Amino acid sequence: MTCEGTPSVAAPTATYRLQLQPDFPFAAAERAVPYLARLGVSHLHLSPVLTSVPGSTHGYDVTEHGSVRQELGGERGLRALAATAGAHGLGLVLDIVPNHMAVPSDTRLNRPLWEVLRQGPASPWARWFDIDWAAGDGRVLLPVLGERLHEALPEMRVEDGTLRYRDHVLPLREGTEQLPLPELCVAQHYRLAWWRLGRSELNYRRFFTISGLIGVRVEDPEVFAATHRKVLQLLREGVVDGLRVDHPDGLAAPGGYLRRLHEQSGGRWTIVEKILADGEALPRDWPVAGTTGYDALRHVDGLFTDPHGHRELVEAYRAFTGAPADLGGEWEATRQRAARRVLTHDLAAETERLTRTASRACAASPDLALRDHAPWALRTALCELLVRLPVYRPYTAHGAPPGPEDAALLERAAAGAREVFRPAEEAAAVDAVLRLALGDASTGPGTDSRRFPVRFAQLSSALRAKSVEDAAFYRYVPLLSACEVGGEPGSPAVPPEEFHAYCARMQRERPTSGVVLSTHDTKRSGDARAALAVLSECPGQWAELLARTDTSAAPDRHTAWVYRQTALALGVFPPPPERLVPALLKAVREAGLRTTWTEPDAEYEAAVERFVTVQRDSADAQATAAFATGLAPHVRANVLGAALVQLTMPGVPDLYQGTEHTYRALVDPDNRDPAVLGERHGSSLPATEKARLTATALRLRADHPELFLSRAAAAYEPLYAQGEQAAHCVAFVRSGAVLVAVTRLSLRLGRHGGWGPTSLTLPEGIWRDALPDGGGTRELSGTVLLSHLFRSAPVALLERRA
Repeated sequence: MTCEGTPSVAAPTATYRLQLQPDFPFAAAERAVPYLARLGVSHLHLSPVLTSVPGSTHGYDVTEHGSVRQELGGERGLRALAATAGAHGLGLVLDIVPNHMAVPSDTRLNRPLWEVLRQGPASPWARWFDIDWAAGDGRVLLPVLGERLHEALPEMRVEDGTLRYRDHVLPLREGTEQLPLPELCVAQHYRLAWWRLGRSELNYRRFFTISGLIGVRVEDPEVFAATHRKVLQLLREGVVDGLRVDHPDGLAAPGGYLRRLHEQSGGRWTIVEKILADGEALPRDWPVAGTTGYDALRHVDGLFTDPHGHRELVEAYRAFTGAPADLGGEWEATRQRAARRVLTHDLAAETERLTRTASRACAASPDLALRDHAPWALRTALCELLVRLPVYRPYTAHGAPPGPEDAALLERAAAGAREVFRPAEEAAAVDAVLRLALGDASTGPGTDSRRFPVRFAQLSSALRAKSVEDAAFYRYVPLLSACEVGGEPGSPAVPPEEFHAYCARMQRERPTSGVVLSTHDTKRSGDARAALAVLSECPGQWAELLARTDTSAAPDRHTAWVYRQTALALGVFPPPPERLVPALLKAVREAGLRTTWTEPDAEYEAAVERFVTVQRDSADAQATAAFATGLAPHVRANVLGAALVQLTMPGVPDLYQGTEHTYRALVDPDNRDPAVLGERHGSSLPATEKARLTATALRLRADHPELFLSRAAAAYEPLYAQGEQAAHCVAFVRSGAVLVAVTRLSLRLGRHGGWGPTSLTLPEGIWRDALPDGGGTRELSGTVLLSHLFRSAPVALLERRA
């Protein structure tokens, strides 16, 4: 394959994501296979299956790469699932986690880490992990104590050659077992510390801000081989057919990793969890089918968001909450303030590590222009560059010419960073950091100059995730559906022309990339966001509803706004506190305005819980229910429209478990319940409207994959309606044989009097309705009134008659 395009092996026609966990093991997935085969998917998309922390409900906390998790049924269970799937014509796609491993309480579960903790930097296993030994004076910090060390000593003991502290089991350095506890602790290759020190003192790379997940150096060929041996075996033996790669942006060299994986996997269909910013493209030299699909999600969601109404909604939100510009009032100001907070607080250890690297690199550089920069100036330059990057990370390496896109975005960030410095002469620190970040070879051949671009990019990725997705998305909340992974809350609307351009580009460049609407990581399911998007069509009505709301019991007006939209998104009335309390508590902790995960305000959180609980049977809840009832036809249009577009646009659609039905779920844990599939549905296909649409589109893809997936044979052609209300119809043709048309902004359309004479001219031929209504199967040709095309549903799926 070329680096930009499809793999050398067949891509799935559609995948179905299953969240495996002890309550939904391989055997449960196996029982669901007949149902999923009838639904029409080609592959099951499994969450991570390698051995992980006992009881894990997600599997991303891997402890052993060489075995399949026994809690799920072990390798025998996985092979049985693969056999049953194969007998029904289905394959398996596996989610893999190359970036990190767990730091389990019982470190014996992670043998490589156990040996590093026991033997120290001289251990042959030390190459596995990204540890800055020098920063810890030859020891690795373990921030696992619930109190300071001297207070924790009474809870420690030596037992069976290990150090025990509560549920923690740690190795002992040889010859230290008989030492008194204080001396024993000091004598280890690790430093036990109060958990709060992890934020500022940690000396190993972690997954974002989670100290319980330690970064793995898969750029090392031996580490790659050891951590991928089992997965590659499963691929070779036909147990698994494709891969999803979790968080590639955490890796030192994502492109190099993916090229090695492509070569050793035989070019299997592989997608990567790469979050693309607006206008950003996947690196052309990555040999993958594409992304997991968050870029597609943003474009689909944007189609059903009214740009004018969104601006009115922003004004209503500001008036209701009184939010300052940088604390929710304006998107960009809010994003930058959140980023600065994360760099100096949550990621303080990583920021200081990179500052030290820059200081050493400058001091050792043969170029005197890099000398004489104070650490504070380098730190400031580093932070100001990072907060201005509009993407997750650049892809640069020491001594390698940067790509033009990376060079341009770093130069633009530097221009803004220089303006911060007073006196202006100190801004030269920005130039020094910029040259290091770009991998400028003239900065010198030293270790720190070589490491800096990698560390800079990895910190950039963590910063983007924590400051945007886990902070700003919870502070700037005029429209919650816009605050989604890969989203652009400041400008969420996507006009049809932009959507069509995106689809045409994907068909040309990556026709088998992933397409998602809901995942285990989305903050709200696709259908929940579809319901919220209707608010952009009626901002005035929403503002009136909020104006009548009694906020006297609310902790603050920001929380009142978030609660009301969250209840609307869930769509269950009376609003159930057992689902809304966890979602609201997570929202206020992530926002970090009044409480946080690590610095909780118990009184404030109790007030949030009381507010959500008393709202259940309140007059405001009844008013919200009545409001939701009025929006129901337009929510239906959005739900069906988004589903049909996802299933037929360029790419491979991935259905999250249960989303063939209307599925309105909130952030985890609300969306992580064990799936209920085969047993519930038995042998019959689902009968709900969305499920019928989903099954029909999936079967069409399965029967005619060449119409959707082939770069050479498949095509995407926009189709435009004619008439006054043409902007409310989005239509396209796939390979001259399948026509898709959906209604967008249906509430606005209704206020304009409906479709009227607006029409759609079908391409030449006779077109059969693939979604027959009660009147039987229709055959259409020529120019069709949209009022006729959408007579029984706000969407249409047509096939050209042979």
